[in-house]
Amino acid sequence: MYRYQVLIEYDGKDYVGWQKQKNGKSIQSQIQNCISKILKEKIKLYGSGRTDSGVHAINQSAHFDTKETIINLFKFLSSLNHFLNPKKITIKKINKKKPSFHSRYSAKEREYKYIILNRNAPSVLENYKVWHLKKKLDLNSMKKGAKKLVGTHNFNAFRSSNCDAESPIKTIKKISIIKKNEKIIFTFRSKSFLKNQVRSMVGCLKYLGEKKWKDRDLDKVLNSKSRKFCAPPAPAHGLFLSKVIY
Repeated sequence: MYRYQVLIEYDGKDYVGWQKQKNGKSIQSQIQNCISKILKEKIKLYGSGRTDSGVHAINQSAHFDTKETIINLFKFLSSLNHFLNPKKITIKKINKKKPSFHSRYSAKEREYKYIILNRNAPSVLENYKVWHLKKKLDLNSMKKGAKKLVGTHNFNAFRSSNCDAESPIKTIKKISIIKKNEKIIFTFRSKSFLKNQVRSMVGCLKYLGEKKWKDRDLDKVLNSKSRKFCAPPAPAHGLFLSKVIY
């Protein structure tokens, strides 16, 4: 068997998420079916992690095994994108890997970006790619709050009720918040995240930026370990899986 890694960019708007499901189209199934068709064998694609319905990716990482080596990777990539591009999916790169490589278990860190468009008028060019908020957000308040979330914590209050992770304890290695023209860009880095964790953290930081909350309110959420104290999660369409680090 031969193992290959693919780096994937996709628009998650019309999909139920990364993982193959019975209730709708998934990114995994679309790519898996195309690879199987081109290679003329049944292929199973393994992603670095799941992205939820509506979430996008700039550099999702995945791998698959095939019985025969792919002789012309450029031609293979071109054929894949011929079928996938109309579905708003593109394979940016393909690499041959050692059998020990695993897109999920070999990953050391994952990075997500969340984008808020902070201006009065909505965007017609980036609809479903940003969270549009009219009220001006206080950057310093959000940065101060973000520092409280960095490190190892019990993030039970920040995960969805149907999260299947064994432990709510995660280590956030980095959170950066920068303002670029009318956009506020959040970057979160950790080995792994709970379901809805990033969106929940953005929702809480947004409350701080709006002055709806003070620092002690965020402390209360973190210490409570209860979902009922958390702010509503930010919508999925502003979230991007930006990088997987090996």
